[in-house]
Amino acid sequence: MPFNTLSMRNRAIIRIQCPDQPGIVAKVTDFIHRNNGNVLDLDQHTDAGEKRFFMRVVWDLTDFTIPRDHISTVFQIELATPMKMEWSLDFSDKKLRMAIFVSRSSHCLFDLLARHMEGELDVEIPLIIGNHVDLEQIVQKFDIPFYYFPINKDNKAEQEEKEFKLLEEHGVDFVVLARYMQILSSNFTEKYPNRVINIHHSFLPAFAGAKPYHAAHSRGVKIIGATGHYVTSELDEGPIIFQDVNHITHHDSIESLVQKGKDVEKIVLSRAVKAHVDRKTLVYKNKTIIFN
Repeated sequence: MPFNTLSMRNRAIIRIQCPDQPGIVAKVTDFIHRNNGNVLDLDQHTDAGEKRFFMRVVWDLTDFTIPRDHISTVFQIELATPMKMEWSLDFSDKKLRMAIFVSRSSHCLFDLLARHMEGELDVEIPLIIGNHVDLEQIVQKFDIPFYYFPINKDNKAEQEEKEFKLLEEHGVDFVVLARYMQILSSNFTEKYPNRVINIHHSFLPAFAGAKPYHAAHSRGVKIIGATGHYVTSELDEGPIIFQDVNHITHHDSIESLVQKGKDVEKIVLSRAVKAHVDRKTLVYKNKTIIFN
């Protein structure tokens, strides 16, 4: 393995939020420097209204003097406790394991799988779950196990318990809903807080229902878009990770609106997933800080 590749894999990533106070950056970087670490990336933000400080730091572990399994303990004692920090520590060589939930639409699934094959999404995909069988043959071409869980109002709790067990058996870290047309129960979202990512079109709440693009076309809308967000018990109200739009005109047919909608959905979902995979998201209340 080339040295630069090894170096890329031997990094620590820490995300911090705490009450705003003097000296946070200095104390964190001093902690890294004193233990022979080299800061590679640092991004910070202060929410003046909330008096809250947010920071993400990446450093090289090659010569770091604290063993990996002791970093959390030492950091907690020296900095986190006295500064009232909420924080998480990750390592760049730990690939997240991502499960994908699908229904019948294939565009977001294809996009995620293509980006994964190209190395753009540095994750493992141990399984894909569908509440319809329509995409099973597509998934099989990518040599990923597909599991079918038909869900209705009578069997939802039972089927979700089976899904939980399957996700645990495969060590899944987070779930992506790639146009999964089924509302997750609060029990599900509570088991995966800020670890379920969904995509929805921007027409909500004005154009809800099964044919939002038809309704938008008849209204003559000029912008369509999509929102990628973490899933909470409040439908489509979770912390937003990424959004984008596409301009349309009176020349666009319903078919072209649908196609442009699919295009922006793919981009938004993949960027939301990548931000999560790269450990660049930090949730505070119902908002996300997205680090550079």
